[in-house]
Amino acid sequence: MRQTAALVVTALVLTLCAGTAFAQDVFKVDYFANANTAGAPDGTVRLTNPGTSGGNICAAVYVTDPTEETTECCSCLLSPDGLRTLSVNTDLTSNPLTGVLLTTGTIYLISTPTVGGACPLPSTVTPTPAIRAWATHIQNGSFAITETASQDATLSSGEQIALQNACHAIKLDGSKHGVCTCGTGD
Repeated sequence: MRQTAALVVTALVLTLCAGTAFAQDVFKVDYFANANTAGAPDGTVRLTNPGTSGGNICAAVYVTDPTEETTECCSCLLSPDGLRTLSVNTDLTSNPLTGVLLTTGTIYLISTPTVGGACPLPSTVTPTPAIRAWATHIQNGSFAITETASQDATLSSGEQIALQNACHAIKLDGSKHGVCTCGTGD
């Protein structure tokens, strides 16, 4: 009886821990500063797929201005163990929906499966654990560069719907403005 109870508790702990680790690989949030600023270096975002999903995934990317208006979105293919590098100036902020280049903003990343092996514009996503991300930050004043892991966040259904809808609007009305690009690698 004690052995059975111990096995049940161990299985429960492993299940809970596995669920926690997976939940952390679905939604990442980061910021950028001093983009498109004279004399400042370019920031980067690095993405990888650790292979936990068993195959290729897409990184659904949403870029917003400081007032949370989505200015660009795209979806980038990540193969298992591949590394993709995106330029903040060239890939994430050079084609804004409004035509106004951002200097600061937020980057949201959702890990989602491919659709027929491709990564379409992320106006509909199915969150799937399997993404890691790091970003460089260009600091005010000296333009010193720091790098941190992108923050894990809980993806609420409301947040997911808002991001998808903003990207869907870009797809319908942007005439190819508002679509970011996927950088290099992978």
